[in-house]
Amino acid sequence: MSSSRVPYVGGVVAAAYLAFSIVTFAVYAWDKSTARRGARRVPESTLHVLALLGGWPGALVAQQALRHKTRKQPFRTIYWLTVLVNCIVLVLARAFVVD
Repeated sequence: MSSSRVPYVGGVVAAAYLAFSIVTFAVYAWDKSTARRGARRVPESTLHVLALLGGWPGALVAQQALRHKTRKQPFRTIYWLTVLVNCIVLVLARAFVVD
């Protein structure tokens, strides 16, 4: 593989993480808003899937900035597992997919 492909792949991955993080932050904000109004909430499984797909940085920022989903320990444990899985996948992808 040419060395010019590595920055391109890295750029695509970074753009995907940024996009998923923005979407995830927005979904957390929506969930916080609905919680305050007593309206129908976003399922926790949706928040976890978004984090797993690469939105975990946005989820982390939202949790701190919005003070949302910071107390519920089972949720936090699953969230940090999605971060761990994401990091493992990135390391493996870097090791086996990108020369």
